[in-house]
Amino acid sequence: MKMTICKQIGLVSMLVIFFSQAHAQTQNELLLPYLLHDSLAVNKTVDNNVATFIPLQSNVRKAVDRYLDENAEILEIIKKRNSAAFKTIQKILVKHGIPAGLMYLAIVESELKNSATSRVGAAGIWQLMPETARSFGLEVNAKTDQRRHTWQSSVAAATYLKALYHQFDDWLLVVAAYNCGAGNVFKAIKLSGSREFWKMQRFLPAETSTHVKHFIATHFYYEANGSVVTLTKKERLRYLASLNEMVVKNDAPAPDDCPASLDQLSNCTLIDQHEGVMLVK
Repeated sequence: MKMTICKQIGLVSMLVIFFSQAHAQTQNELLLPYLLHDSLAVNKTVDNNVATFIPLQSNVRKAVDRYLDENAEILEIIKKRNSAAFKTIQKILVKHGIPAGLMYLAIVESELKNSATSRVGAAGIWQLMPETARSFGLEVNAKTDQRRHTWQSSVAAATYLKALYHQFDDWLLVVAAYNCGAGNVFKAIKLSGSREFWKMQRFLPAETSTHVKHFIATHFYYEANGSVVTLTKKERLRYLASLNEMVVKNDAPAPDDCPASLDQLSNCTLIDQHEGVMLVK
């Protein structure tokens, strides 16, 4: 059954998630839904005060509609066949400080097939190249290929994604770099004069620009919502700043014991002193 993103969002209009009153919650309940909101793995519902819905960017709507018209059926099959894999991948990503929404990248890469092999030799659900896999601790030889193991390959992919984030501080650029290499992304930044994906995408390989849009489409198919990983850095900071303002108005102070480091995973709300916005790690 084919389905546009508008229809998909309409079916789950109740998915607009709200933030609970902080004084009535424990530290672990202060999780912002955009990190651990993934309905396939967590299905966590909280009571309301602060809206966290992130809409689809208007400039990508046509591409998303087209992709979902062509792929809604296979995406639904993937969902039904891989509930255990979704939970495993999400658990690993969050443990390594990666937003859970990045698990949808594995679907775009391989449809979650450990047997998947590309024409250039990338393999497994995360489509890691042999040298990349080895550099992140995986065993790849004639007898063993840990790229084809969900747990081991997801640990390596999480480490790789985190390294890319340190370079770009932008999840859409991370997805782009995962596809075409960091060097090509830096080249596109130089040629375009911009670090914003929507402004520099035409300087990327066409396959990479499409790959990022497919990732966004897949995220919206499963969540009917965006998250920080579907936003550019500018969009992310604007969203987090507004969210921070709403939380402050609703008397939801950040716990004093939360680490203020972008590199650390913390299942709580925190104020990052460098950027002055609320973050969830």
